[in-house]
Amino acid sequence: MADALELDALWAEFHRVVNMTSQELAAWLQVNEASEESVAPPEHAGAPTGEHVLAILQKRRIDLTEDDLDVMYEVVDTVTAETGPERASEQASEAEETRRRHRLMTLGHDPSRPQL
Repeated sequence: MADALELDALWAEFHRVVNMTSQELAAWLQVNEASEESVAPPEHAGAPTGEHVLAILQKRRIDLTEDDLDVMYEVVDTVTAETGPERASEQASEAEETRRRHRLMTLGHDPSRPQL
């Protein structure tokens, strides 16, 4: 298990990048799974990860498991890579941006919301 300072930093960063509430994420996961046009996300950003993010959002910090920490690191790394300054300079089609937004929302991050 991570030490207290590392856990505090991870907890804060995870909750910074996961900018959807548990209710919003649960609703999105249901809609996304039911959609005929849903995009098959990469292995690291699939519905199981979204379900795990949802479970983490409903936990207290003291109740986190090693698996939870692994998912938290993965989500922070993925969202950071997908929303970093170098990403902003890339040109993407509207369809690509929609797929990217949906992938991120499956992880609990809505890129259309302002960054904190």
